[in-house]
Amino acid sequence: MYRAKALGKGQYHIFDPVMHAAALERLQLETDLRRGLEQQELVVHYQPIVDLNSGKIAGFEALVRWRHPERGLVPPGLFIPIAEETGLITPIGYWVLFEACHQLQTWQKQNLVDSSLFVSVNLSVKQFAQPNLLEQIDQVLEQSQLDPDCLKLEITESAIMENDKDVAIILKELRKRHILISIDDFGTGYSSLSYLHSFPVDTLKVDKSFVQRLNLESENVGLIPVIISLAKTMNMSVVAEGIELPEQLAILKELNCGFGQGYLFSKPLPGEELIKLLSLTPQW
Repeated sequence: MYRAKALGKGQYHIFDPVMHAAALERLQLETDLRRGLEQQELVVHYQPIVDLNSGKIAGFEALVRWRHPERGLVPPGLFIPIAEETGLITPIGYWVLFEACHQLQTWQKQNLVDSSLFVSVNLSVKQFAQPNLLEQIDQVLEQSQLDPDCLKLEITESAIMENDKDVAIILKELRKRHILISIDDFGTGYSSLSYLHSFPVDTLKVDKSFVQRLNLESENVGLIPVIISLAKTMNMSVVAEGIELPEQLAILKELNCGFGQGYLFSKPLPGEELIKLLSLTPQW
C-alpha cells in the first residue's frame, strides 16, 4: 500500500512478498511505537557538544532512543521516519523537550553540572508547524523551571522554508524568551542563504557529511571555511557535527570552528553516564 501511494494517484504495484513482509514489519513497529510512547519505553540520551577553544564540554544535544521490551534498543533510523509519517513525532518531540529541560534543571539544582551548560533539542518540521508551539514551550519552561538561556532549539532549513513568514514570527518570539536557535544540518538544504538575514539564528550546525570529508593529506576542507566565515560575519557560532577522527578535530581547530560534536568526544549517553563523564572534567 505504501509503495503504491508513493508511486502516485491512480498507480498500482504488483504484489511482492518481500515488500509485503516489510509493510507488515513497519505496521508492527508503528503499533509498538504507539504503545512504547504510552508505556514510557522512550528514553533521552545526551551527546556532548565541546568548545573547541577550551576543549571543555559546553552543552549537550538531547536525542530520543527507544528501548523496546523485545527488540532492545531500536535504531532512530528505524522509528523516527515512522514517527514522522504517522504524526507521532509531535507528542514524542514534546516529551523529549520536557524531559531534557527537566533533567538539566534537576542536575543544576543538585550541583551536578555547571549553570553555563545548555541543552540542545531538535524540533521536527511537524512540531514547528503546530499552532500552539510557543504555548507548549512556555509550558515546558514553566513546569521544568529551566532558565530559557540554557535551552537551544534545533530546526532544519526545510522547517524554516516551509512557511518563512510564520517562522519569522515564531523565531522572534523565541528570541524574546532568550531561547537560542540553531540551524541543524546546515549546508545540505537550500542554496540561498538570504534567509539567514531574516531570522534571529544563533548557531549553524555543519552537517556531518562535510566533516567526514575532511582530510589532512588532500586538504579537502570544502565549504566549512565559508560557513565559519559567514557565521562570524553574522555573529553566529558554528558546531561541526560528526567528528570522529583526531585529524578532523585538528583541521576544525585550525579553521577556528567554535564547537564540535561527535564520537571522537563521546557517543550519546544515558543521563547517569553523562554525569559520570562530566565529573571527570574531560578536555580535548
